[in-house]
Amino acid sequence: MPHLHIEYTDNLTGLNERELMRELNAVVCAHPTVTDEADVKSRIARLTSFYIGSSPENRGFVHVQLQLMSGRSEQAKKEMSDGLAAVLRRLVPQPGDMLVQLSVDVADMDKATYFKGRL
Repeated sequence: MPHLHIEYTDNLTGLNERELMRELNAVVCAHPTVTDEADVKSRIARLTSFYIGSSPENRGFVHVQLQLMSGRSEQAKKEMSDGLAAVLRRLVPQPGDMLVQLSVDVADMDKATYFKGRL
């Protein structure tokens, strides 16, 4: 933990996955409530099958979900959410003929049931 899940529609050509993950990770790693940068685990999924609203042509999205161990303040979660959103606004391509939706969700993981081990 934290876990960073990124999904985006494959019609967003030109999205640099590696750069996006690096910049999103940097936001989370830099937050004072994250004590070990090696705990931040990210993955990205390019969605080839998606449908947006009732008229999906020329629409796309990027969604980021950050899962954090429960116990962080709303302020800390808001700071991370705002930082992640700023990265999306800066790095997601903006095709002129397309509506692109950006979203960030910060979710708590339950301490009682979460397992983490290292080998």
